Amino acid sequence: MDKQLFIRTALASVLAIGAIAAHAGPVAADASKEKCFGIAKAGANDCASATGSHSCAGTATKDNDKGDWKYVDKGTCDKMGGSTMAPKK
Repeated sequence: MDKQLFIRTALASVLAIGAIAAHAGPVAADASKEKCFGIAKAGANDCASATGSHSCAGTATKDNDKGDWKYVDKGTCDKMGGSTMAPKK
């Protein structure tokens, strides 16, 4: 195999894996975190909307949408004005 072709193929593979990982969403929260609905700012949600309006992190279209959530330290969600319960669809 041509050396340049091998290098290009290897580089393309690394870039593809990075792109897949970037769209996989956030890593599961540790035990000290909880989902807090209704506090995420537009473009700053941690994963898919509970209401089904979108399916990716960072795609919230408005601030404080009840279906969008972020991970926060346990016990802080209520203080932030959010809810640990997902809204009904």
